[in-house]
Amino acid sequence: MSKGRIAIVIIGALIGLFAIGLIIGGGGLLWANETQRDADGFFSTDEFTLSTGSYAVTSADVDLGAQPGDWFPSGRLATVRLEVDPTGDQPVFVGIGPSDAVETYLEGVAVSEVSRVGADGTVVYRNVSGTATPAAPLEQAFWVTSASGDGAQTVTWDLEQGDWGVVVMNADASQGVAVEAIAAADTELLVWVAAGLIAVGLVIAVVATVMIVAAVAGTRTVAAAPAAVGGYGAYPVRVEGVLDPGLSRWQWLFKWLLAIPHFVVLAFLWVAFFILTVVAFFAILFTGRYPRSIFEFNVGVMRWSWRVAYYSYGVNGTDQYPPFSLGDADYPARFDVAYPDSLSRGLVLVKWWLLAIPHLLIVGLFTSGLVWWTTEIGSGRTAAEAGTGLITILVLIAVVILLFTGRYPQGLYDLVMGLNRWVLRVGAYVSLMRDEYPPFRLDTGGSEPGTAPGSPSVGPTDEGAVVPEQV
Repeated sequence: MSKGRIAIVIIGALIGLFAIGLIIGGGGLLWANETQRDADGFFSTDEFTLSTGSYAVTSADVDLGAQPGDWFPSGRLATVRLEVDPTGDQPVFVGIGPSDAVETYLEGVAVSEVSRVGADGTVVYRNVSGTATPAAPLEQAFWVTSASGDGAQTVTWDLEQGDWGVVVMNADASQGVAVEAIAAADTELLVWVAAGLIAVGLVIAVVATVMIVAAVAGTRTVAAAPAAVGGYGAYPVRVEGVLDPGLSRWQWLFKWLLAIPHFVVLAFLWVAFFILTVVAFFAILFTGRYPRSIFEFNVGVMRWSWRVAYYSYGVNGTDQYPPFSLGDADYPARFDVAYPDSLSRGLVLVKWWLLAIPHLLIVGLFTSGLVWWTTEIGSGRTAAEAGTGLITILVLIAVVILLFTGRYPQGLYDLVMGLNRWVLRVGAYVSLMRDEYPPFRLDTGGSEPGTAPGSPSVGPTDEGAVVPEQV
């Protein structure tokens, strides 16, 4: 594949990633709309405390300059509800009114304006000083809704056009306000926003898919050899490596830095891989065939990833820098999958989520599920979780031995290759590339069992490349 086509794939993958984000966001809103409402259909905050020594707690102005009916089909933007429960015996007042009327009423009065309520219930105020004493709030006629009395008080209001303010104070307008509050809202807008995000995301995803498919469609391929010949061994997925006898004792310490350009490109290529695998799923379901151009691209992504893993911390089997290429290359790590003439339409429905589960549990231990650790940031909250698997641990042991002896233990290398071979076989299976079930077998060593080391690969070539004739 040419550099221009790879660039198109990356751009398409970036667009596809944005589309996936929109679809996931829309789905999340639909999920919240169906599951996160209370018995009355409201989305509620956790209880938070409003406490001040001033005469009132107020909100920042809420500007609803547009008529809700102009941009919401039902004509009702939302219904808001505020519940306040005094912490003492003092009767409490809560009201909503036009912001200019609220400002006039509290002019010269010491108040505390709520500027932010944190996720943990912490309230940040902007204190406004003053010397005036306000009149009793119940004597004011500008409130559009209000409640006052002993115990918990609740106001419910359909949002209307204009600038509005919320006021919480003692019913007798005395200083020192202390209440527990819960804010809530009921809106039908969420469904429309979710539907819009999903619709736009699907349209953008189609555009991204067309870009990626068009980019990979021009890649020339050579017919794959059947399983058990041409270097595939007993299973039609070929995973091989040649251990570099002159490995540097130190280079592995900073390979993570050298491999960053590959990690960036591969991040986008794997987004494209995911999108194209979905396309391939439907193609297999309806035609029984994996589109050849998509197959070669996806194999190329796995091949590229295997070379980077072999160079870095998946094996650390060579110091030769990996090529930026989807096609097969003269490199110590080789990967290929024999192209299937046909695939089962039934198996495609159950491969990755049902049949592959036993393998996925094992692969999880190999890659990330053997050791887990968390990072705490205080108050029992977890900042991050991470894990590592058997492969990483064995490679770490191998490079430490390399550091002190200058030699990569052959036995460890063979075992690491076997573990990676298992992972990549399962990866090809769950990516729908083959119907043959991966064997529960650890085929160790650099070469596929039953093949000669370094046997030629059969796979995609870049445009314009000369393919030697096989005899």
